[in-house]
Amino acid sequence: MKERNAALLLLLTSFIWGLSFVAQSVSSDLVGPFTFNSIRLLIGGIVLIPFAIPAIRRGMQTPGYWKKSLKAGIVCGLLLAAASVTQQIGVGYSGAGKGGFITSVYIIIVPFISLIFGKKVEKKTWIAGLVALIGMYLLCMGGASSISVGDIYLILCALLFSFHIMAIDALGKDVDGITMSMLQFFVGGIVTFPGMIAEGPAISTVLSAWMPILYAGAFSCGIAYTLQVVGQKYVQPSHAVLLLSLESVWAAIGGVVLLSERMSASETIGCILVFAAVLATELEFPLKKKRT
Repeated sequence: MKERNAALLLLLTSFIWGLSFVAQSVSSDLVGPFTFNSIRLLIGGIVLIPFAIPAIRRGMQTPGYWKKSLKAGIVCGLLLAAASVTQQIGVGYSGAGKGGFITSVYIIIVPFISLIFGKKVEKKTWIAGLVALIGMYLLCMGGASSISVGDIYLILCALLFSFHIMAIDALGKDVDGITMSMLQFFVGGIVTFPGMIAEGPAISTVLSAWMPILYAGAFSCGIAYTLQVVGQKYVQPSHAVLLLSLESVWAAIGGVVLLSERMSASETIGCILVFAAVLATELEFPLKKKRT
């Protein structure tokens, strides 16, 4: 797959994730963070079973297939579960706006981690990351500056999502993307299940939130995370995070269209800055030829 096509898959991923913020907003008052994430992750895994079966049959002919797939699924599933739950808890304390900004710090964290592991990070990627971060500040923060307990959870969430992206980059290239994605959902759903039992949600309460949970499970997990796994095979992590960061922009647009929210001037400028940062990273600009 060409990198440009893979970038489009990541762009679609960010769109689906952005709309899932609407689903989370609707269901957050009905179910707890462990309940929401356990059910949606398990749904995501179930949705992928029919697509994973042919891949598993082909892969079983390859030596070490299950060992590599299980390793990737377990590592990514644990990180995904931890990041998702801490994000939900943090948003509960700090609110969705501040949560969106602090979570987006992974835009800067991932290139830094890449640098530590010896991967080259282009100068324009650092600049674009900073521009995108400023854009998300205008889009999400709304002028708030205080630090709370929720902020600590969200900083931890940003770190966990950074490691999740790096784990996909390190472990996902040698395994089938659909199989790995299915396994990480089942692992995430299983490890968050005890937390759901502790929350003790009533069946009627879960059923009242069935639509946003189904969207978050089937689309945000089953489709979007799988597109992320496939797309990241052909896109550098530092570029991938910028494309994925567009989820904040799509979330704002989804709020306007689906929840009748209005964007302020600063939020609109934030959207423009994030789009500009992503385009600057993905477009190739020809260099001027030196005179001989």
